[in-house]
Amino acid sequence: MRALLFVIFLLLFSCKTDSESTNTQGGPTLAEKAENVTIIRDDFGVPHIYGKTDADAVFGLLYAQCEDDFNRVEQNYIWATGRLAEVEGEDALYSDLRAKLFMTEEEAKAAYEKSPEWLKKLCVAFSDGINYYLETHPEVTPKLLYRFEPWMPMYFSEGSIGGDIERIRTNKIRAFYEGGMEIPEMKFQELEKKELEAEPQGSNGIAISGELTKSGNTLLLINPHTSFYFRGEVHVVSEEGLNAYGAVTWGQFFVYQGFNEKTGWMHTSGDTDVIDEFKEKVVNIDGKLFYEYGEELRKVEKQEVTLKYKDEQGLKEKKFPFYRTHHGPITHMIDNQWTASAMMWEPVKALDQSFTRTKKDGYEEFQKMMNIRANSSNNTVYADAEGNIAYFHGNFVPKRDVSFDYTKPVDGKNPKTDWQGLHPQSENIQLLNPENGWLQNCNSTPFTSALEFSPKKEDYPNYMSIDRENFRGIHAIGLLKDRQDHTLEGLIELAHDSYLPAFETLIPGLVEAYNRYDDKNPKLQEAIEILGEWDYKTSKESVAMTLAHFYGTKYYQEGKYPAGMTPMERVNFWGNKPGEQLKIFEKTIDELTNDFGSWNIPWGEINRYQRLNGDVRQAFNDNKPSIPIGFASGRWGALAAYGARYTTKGAKKLYGTRGNSFVAAVEFGDKVKAKSILAGGQSGDPNSPHFDDQIQLYADVKWKDVPYYKEDVLKRAKETYVPGKRSSPSSD
Repeated sequence: MRALLFVIFLLLFSCKTDSESTNTQGGPTLAEKAENVTIIRDDFGVPHIYGKTDADAVFGLLYAQCEDDFNRVEQNYIWATGRLAEVEGEDALYSDLRAKLFMTEEEAKAAYEKSPEWLKKLCVAFSDGINYYLETHPEVTPKLLYRFEPWMPMYFSEGSIGGDIERIRTNKIRAFYEGGMEIPEMKFQELEKKELEAEPQGSNGIAISGELTKSGNTLLLINPHTSFYFRGEVHVVSEEGLNAYGAVTWGQFFVYQGFNEKTGWMHTSGDTDVIDEFKEKVVNIDGKLFYEYGEELRKVEKQEVTLKYKDEQGLKEKKFPFYRTHHGPITHMIDNQWTASAMMWEPVKALDQSFTRTKKDGYEEFQKMMNIRANSSNNTVYADAEGNIAYFHGNFVPKRDVSFDYTKPVDGKNPKTDWQGLHPQSENIQLLNPENGWLQNCNSTPFTSALEFSPKKEDYPNYMSIDRENFRGIHAIGLLKDRQDHTLEGLIELAHDSYLPAFETLIPGLVEAYNRYDDKNPKLQEAIEILGEWDYKTSKESVAMTLAHFYGTKYYQEGKYPAGMTPMERVNFWGNKPGEQLKIFEKTIDELTNDFGSWNIPWGEINRYQRLNGDVRQAFNDNKPSIPIGFASGRWGALAAYGARYTTKGAKKLYGTRGNSFVAAVEFGDKVKAKSILAGGQSGDPNSPHFDDQIQLYADVKWKDVPYYKEDVLKRAKETYVPGKRSSPSSD
């Protein structure tokens, strides 16, 4: 009996709340830490978090994020820490293995321990904020993570979900670690074609000098294109100089894209070469693995990891060996050689840069921060209250011997192929205050970012960028060139300009091909006439938009083109290929008629917005409520991109899944002024009034005013509370 009582005592002691156990060690409890935080929810449910210290603000920020969408916070860390298969099953094992190849849990803990004290405090505040949310919300049942730890942000340090690591294909890892095989080239081509058919990923950043604005103030467009509900909108303030507003990727403790009173930053994905492949010559000597490097043999680092995965019987385990050279982890096989993938993996530096970026108050400080050089996957469009506009193409750029072609795997045996440190920020492609007064990047070439005042390609190594344009870049340049008297409201209108340059390239050739023949197919005549009269602008009412979208999409699925063409070059090629045009258009008409009963359908009847619940992946349903959207895919040059990333069985209509998600326009002057909008709303809870309260404003291009200053926040306040003491979260 005594033994049983002792066991019960131990269980009760071990189950004490984190706040109680912290208190026994002499520190404040989580409840006491929460008293240093105030959260004010405005009329759209956006949390404005105020803390005494940066750590207090981070505590409140993570607590508020969990209130809004704990599901996504947890999901991001399940994925990032390599435990996805425990939730999704065996197919996710190679996503988990990929995470472990680049950093094990032990390495993440070691990175945390080596962090400067100020950063450790923020990491502790991160875990405290989430754990306190779970402690005060016993009704919430996590899928897997019942406790968060301070080392977890080391896995998730840069801001882009996935970022560079998602460019390492899990099917390659699977082929190598299951059987030492290569992925056939044919399989590669199939994957690339599927990626081309999907909605392109990307973003737009535009900065305009005060010389071209009515107010004389600089303007910044923050226009990331992400999956919907990918980031929440937040405002986080401390008495240590933090006052940042913008978008935070769920589960991170810094504003990733946003602004403070003096500076604003917008990230776009770029083509800087930051991942290279090194073919290693591996030899086995007495059961030990070595790889050739110059005239020496180096030992292949070998570790073993045990991964868990879910199946019908419960959790099972699978052990994997994995290998690394000094170039990086072995991820796949090429030409029958083990191949290592090299990328930036500096989580402490990345977290340092990601957080300190939010507190800079001018270009000089911002430039110094950029020299940390730990933002590898992004470009940065910048504007500030001093009147500066700037563009940074890439940030982490390894130095390389230009005699080697790093667009292909290089010989890891040759020491000359090694990275030779990093370029200082001053050597990277960048632009400050171009004479034309504006700059833009839409995931396009940096060499047209400010037309004739852009950086010059010949001044930089080839690996710093690919000189590749796209239709969004063409569109942005056309809107900005020779234009003056910009306003904040005008910038929002510009960002929603309805013209689609891809179709001015693709459609006239189709109309001409039809009109060339005397014996015209009568089935196509009316549709061709509609396209022939079209102004290449999208709207909810446009039938031409419906025809053009499905015709262009069908061309991406079936159109032939010479190898090596960019997506934009393919559209140009298809626009002048009479042999295919009419065949593909006839198939388009037939498929529209089969799916919808007619091809003559306004775009808004097919292109819809629907959010049914808080799931990460929505099960769309044509029979359930949705609203029309007049925007179009970024593939066709739409700046306000709206694209369907996946389809659902049984749903014929297009339902938006990515594109404009969080968007903001900012004006810097004596005081900062901004407007913003979210796809849907701030909350992932269908019972919250902020689940979809912004979607009609989003569709109608009526952005909400941002309350940045405390007096404005208080005017818009609907609820003020300390974490753990919110009375009715569903009635903000």
